[in-house]
Amino acid sequence: MQTPAFPILLFSACLVGLAVILLVLGNLFTPKRPNPVKQMPYESGMDPIHDTRRRFDVRFHLLAIAFLVFDVELLFLYPWAVAMRPAPAVGPVQTPPGAAAGAPAAASSGSGEAGGPLHPGAVPVRPVFLGGVIFLALLALGYVYDWRKGVFSWR
Repeated sequence: MQTPAFPILLFSACLVGLAVILLVLGNLFTPKRPNPVKQMPYESGMDPIHDTRRRFDVRFHLLAIAFLVFDVELLFLYPWAVAMRPAPAVGPVQTPPGAAAGAPAAASSGSGEAGGPLHPGAVPVRPVFLGGVIFLALLALGYVYDWRKGVFSWR
């Protein structure tokens, strides 16, 4: 009698069996010609000539931290760009209070400002844009600070 988990167990067993077979076949049929150059550790195409525990220059760490900070901060620009996109009209358009129901809306881009229609779920553009500009200004300020401290000059 089959259980509901039988296909999953069969699939898992096939995966493990295939992995073992491929590892054994690879080990049997690969050429084995060891020499001192092949036994040497390899790091990005450079021969290892120093001890692995040597100290790095502090400027390397400063540059790495600056890269991480700017990289993570740039990830926050994606939601900002999505929030700046006009929301699609889903269902009836809501008219702002005080506007006539049958009257055409003023020339507006659907931002919800000054009499324009506000789609359900739309975010008004002005606060989102202002928040993004403040964020970019702080990012630029951090970049100028790092530049003045000499983080980007290596030697």
